[in-house]
Amino acid sequence: MKEQTLYYNGDWQKAQSTDYTEVINPTTEETIGKVVNANQKDVDLAVASAKFAFKEWNQTNPDVRADYVEKLLNGIKERKQDLMDIMIKELGTSHVFADSTQVGLAVAEMSATIEEIRNYDFEEDVDNATVIKEGFGVVACITPWNFPLNQIQRKITPALLAGNTVVVKPANLTPFTALLLAEIAHDVGLPKGVFNVITGTGSDTGDYLTGHKDVSVISFTGSTKVGSSLYEKAKTNIKKLVLELGGKSPMIYLKGGDLELAVKNAADTVLHNQGQTCSALTRLFVPKDELERTKEVIKNYYKDIKIGDPAEEDTIVGPLVSEGQMETVLDYIEKGKKEGAEVLVGGNRMDRKGYYVEPTVFVNVTNDMTIAQEEIFGPVLVVITYDSVEEAIELANDSIYGLSGGVVGPEEESVKVARQLRTGNIAINDAERSPKAPFGGYKQSGFGRENGLYGVEDYFEIKAIFR
Repeated sequence: MKEQTLYYNGDWQKAQSTDYTEVINPTTEETIGKVVNANQKDVDLAVASAKFAFKEWNQTNPDVRADYVEKLLNGIKERKQDLMDIMIKELGTSHVFADSTQVGLAVAEMSATIEEIRNYDFEEDVDNATVIKEGFGVVACITPWNFPLNQIQRKITPALLAGNTVVVKPANLTPFTALLLAEIAHDVGLPKGVFNVITGTGSDTGDYLTGHKDVSVISFTGSTKVGSSLYEKAKTNIKKLVLELGGKSPMIYLKGGDLELAVKNAADTVLHNQGQTCSALTRLFVPKDELERTKEVIKNYYKDIKIGDPAEEDTIVGPLVSEGQMETVLDYIEKGKKEGAEVLVGGNRMDRKGYYVEPTVFVNVTNDMTIAQEEIFGPVLVVITYDSVEEAIELANDSIYGLSGGVVGPEEESVKVARQLRTGNIAINDAERSPKAPFGGYKQSGFGRENGLYGVEDYFEIKAIFR
């Protein structure tokens, strides 16, 4: 792993900075390597590389650009096991989740977007105008630690296909996945300067990158607090913002539906990846007179969940990404207890090496409690009761967020409820999400969309030539 170098201008570069960050394995609490904290000179060089490459890349035939991105996709497929191994080590994600989602979802989404773009009209005639869609320039991709491959993919795939060049700044907790992706990009022969990776802290490296005068688009995934601060960076030269932020998503169970499915759909999102997923269905709404049955279904589902070494193939729940994240989750659990919620399952740190927190379920939760309103980003589910479907909708929408959601119940009624939820993605019963469909949020969950053509269109400038 090129842990002490940066990748730009088509090659590995010795950093100007001599400052480093150690990367910790959250399962063992041991250091697995270190990465350089790029300084302003490093960022300038990476951005200059991307800026220089933009002119030719933007003029490259879109089918040729798609061919290059497909080479990157094939490289990811070939290095799947290597990518899984590094994510298990630096993130603590389970083997099964690394396979199916961390890498599997990235492959599915890249494939779908490449397929869509090959039939896309980059030029069209409108009366006497030729309307042209082309890249903005340099895109700063600021990515989070919870999906260290797919959150990069969701930015670079549409950005590159649209004709932009990119500088990726991954989270310092999980940088090695990004550096491995740079190795893949190098090996498959992406043109130099088109894809660049710099490592460093968000407060220094990321802050300087997002404010850089030669960056045209800031594409950020992370907390709403940090996302809101990027407006200041964007105003320096009127950069475009694409933001995918926090979530506190509802799962509504309707009478006549499959309660076991509702519990499974919600629980899986807070068990896999240890609940470190922005779209997790962390609020389960059930009819008040079905609470006792819901408790039994939850306890029955949770009793067979294996918690342990994420490298073992039957492990479902591994450690949280860091000691700090573990402490944050434990603080929220204590707030829930103090505010009067009842712990049905879990509620404690696990007595073992690593940053483990017991999968936790709260009942007797009201929607105004901290644990019902704030994003915990851990294996914590809250159960909230309602008296009427109208109240369930009102409670579900009573949130600053609007990223995801779910409804389990009779089909016609579920669709009616889904149409009233103020959130960007809603799955009814056991429906699967299409990688060609848009993903993104309402309200303080951000704006812009990811996946398929919806994602690509966020990275286009549009020009009209009249003749």
